Amino acid sequence: MQPPEQYSQYDQINHYGRPTSRQKKSLLIGINYQGQAHALQGCRQDVRNMSQFLISRGYPSDERSMVVLADDRPEPFYPTGANILAAMDWLVSSPGTQCFLHYSGHGGQVKDPDGDRASGFDDTIVPVDYQTHGQLDSDTLHRHLVSKLHPTSTLFVVFDCCHSGSAIELPFVYRPDAEGNVNLMDNVKEGLHLMQAAQHLLQGGFSANKIGEAKQLFAGAQSFFQGLKHRGEGTADEEGLDEEKFMEDWVHEGKSVFMFSGCRDDQTSADANIGGSHVGAMSWALLETLYSRPGQSYIQVLQNTRQLLEGKYQQVPQLSVGTKVDLDQPLNL
Repeated sequence: MQPPEQYSQYDQINHYGRPTSRQKKSLLIGINYQGQAHALQGCRQDVRNMSQFLISRGYPSDERSMVVLADDRPEPFYPTGANILAAMDWLVSSPGTQCFLHYSGHGGQVKDPDGDRASGFDDTIVPVDYQTHGQLDSDTLHRHLVSKLHPTSTLFVVFDCCHSGSAIELPFVYRPDAEGNVNLMDNVKEGLHLMQAAQHLLQGGFSANKIGEAKQLFAGAQSFFQGLKHRGEGTADEEGLDEEKFMEDWVHEGKSVFMFSGCRDDQTSADANIGGSHVGAMSWALLETLYSRPGQSYIQVLQNTRQLLEGKYQQVPQLSVGTKVDLDQPLNL
């Protein structure tokens, strides 16, 4: 599908009339699912907050360079699956471009057709028309965002949704220390918690919905315990990057992509009320971190974002990348 005319290529002059040395484009997607069974409250506000931040960092705000999809906007800015993919294609189409994508909405999981996920499920994002046209799975998102990214461009991604840790299947994920290890006891506790939650769910009678939810919880627990077998085997490099395993050979694409996600694949992301405003907890924490401490490295941004959420929310934000890079370098948008 060709991107709509409204997503036409921008001409390397920003909205203040000054020439730019590197073109900047952004795509912001916020879906509250108003009127649907599982409505959210903070996603459209997340988009408004992120757009203000990007403008303060020199991103042009005209619709040829900043596209906003939200479920209170008309076509072609209504976030259907088709419009989301068309806008993603527009975002990554230009050479020599700094691209930024922010998605705030529901995240889900669907059965993994490749068999490369230990949990048996692929991560997804959930368009507003998912009930009739389905969800967008991680393989589809990778092909549209990463595989289509021009080799001379860079993509920075923020996904504030459930099950988002590897939502675009980037081949490397940052681990908390240089050996690639995580806290073993935390993972054991989490795996046991998932199994107990699944067993509790099935108490008091069976239903199709209960069985489906329990399968996902058991699969998440299985993924945890399988993952423990591989930790400490020296697979991570000295920067703390550990290679993810996917059926497709994403490693050799070598694309410059950086992604902050709201939580691990097995976790959910919170829709919160902070300071009287409905927002996504991760979007709020990330923006607080970026505003308050300029010049931080990628790892410092991750650590400081996690610290703001720690003790208040269960989710643990993740950082993944498209190629091996020094994550101690300053994050430059």
